[in-house]
Amino acid sequence: MHRMFGTDGVRGIANKELTPELAYKLGKAGAYVLTGRCHRPKILVGMDTRISGDMLENALVSGILSIGAEAICVGIIPTPAVAYLTRKYNADAGVVISASHNPVEYNGIKFFNGKGYKLSDELEDKIQYVIESNFKDVSIPIGSKVGRKIMETGEARKAYIEFAKSTIDTDLKDLKVVLDCANGASYVTSVKAFEELGAKVKVINSEPDGININHNCGSTHPENLMETVVEEGYDMGLAFDGDADRCLAVDEKGNLINGDFIMAIIAKHLKNQGKLYKNVVVSTVMSNIGFDIALKEEGINTIKTQVGDRYVLEEMKKEGYKLGGEQSGHIIMLDYNTTGDGLITALQIACIVKKSGRKLSDIASMMKNLPQTLVNAKVPDDKKKIYMEDEEIVLKIKEIERKLHGCGRVLIRASGTEPLVRVMLEGEEQGEIDKMAHNLAELIEVKLN
Repeated sequence: MHRMFGTDGVRGIANKELTPELAYKLGKAGAYVLTGRCHRPKILVGMDTRISGDMLENALVSGILSIGAEAICVGIIPTPAVAYLTRKYNADAGVVISASHNPVEYNGIKFFNGKGYKLSDELEDKIQYVIESNFKDVSIPIGSKVGRKIMETGEARKAYIEFAKSTIDTDLKDLKVVLDCANGASYVTSVKAFEELGAKVKVINSEPDGININHNCGSTHPENLMETVVEEGYDMGLAFDGDADRCLAVDEKGNLINGDFIMAIIAKHLKNQGKLYKNVVVSTVMSNIGFDIALKEEGINTIKTQVGDRYVLEEMKKEGYKLGGEQSGHIIMLDYNTTGDGLITALQIACIVKKSGRKLSDIASMMKNLPQTLVNAKVPDDKKKIYMEDEEIVLKIKEIERKLHGCGRVLIRASGTEPLVRVMLEGEEQGEIDKMAHNLAELIEVKLN
């Protein structure tokens, strides 16, 4: 059978691939698998600002209640807040309805266990098995044993804001910051946290209407943020994605500070404080070679995983490492939260700038990027991995690697959340690798369509 779960939960076009019927089944099966034999299990539910969120929340919660579990609905709130609040409320599991950085027509459902961690493949497969077995041997409660829905919005949001603020040991007075909330889940929490810490805050893209989430804004489209920071003389900009588990920064000159730079800056800061466990940072194969060079100069080692924050987290948990993340802005700091947390990342960067008294551009100069380009090839989901077997594509990759003369690399991977194959090249000359990457992506599209 086709695996229902991707690298970040179940995701698809809302009301077409991710239907209310499927959401109901996921709620029912998830509650059954994740709560064991609890007398009255509790599941915390949050979502982002997509128009399809209400539809899917109603269906998902119905499934949860039908198994006798209690659903604590915290409304629109960032994904990392659900991870934190699941622990705070002693819930048996947490669920987020979000498609993260994807366009509005998409939505997704992802689960956390009672400790706030994303599920293992094994648990996800159990949930899928229960659904595909048509809930065989699953007992259905009646009468007083049916579950209740509990609304817990304001207090939950306030608790998360206070928690995030507690992760830094300074105020942010006199710091001028632009926040791009992507018209998504952070449009209240991030703004309040920065304002309450004393920063001078300008907010853009913080008027969600259910349709404008991630639209030409946020961490996937930071151009407006970059212009605003420079034109209005702010110290920095911070961009979140739709569910605020990612954060990218912009320095005072308008330069984009991606996840590699952010990890390097935080890693150096933690090492100087003696808080970087074993002086190791975990990143993915997508991180720029310049990232490894910069950290090596600081006496910090890097460990690579396949793409996906869940794989970064698995490696961190296995060895006890405290810092990891992705170039896209998923930054995991296990001393604070169990998943990527955009607000905590933003506060860490702001804190480092405030305490150092230096410009963000100066702090970020510790790292230099090797030219890199990323091109998407649109291919059907069932053909995303054929590129590894196609003789013409394999020969083309080898040809490109020869042309790079060992001063670059080719990395190709199938997206876990979209019908895409991502082609990434690094090299010494931007124009050359741009051309090679586009030619390779075009070949993959032609061959696999």
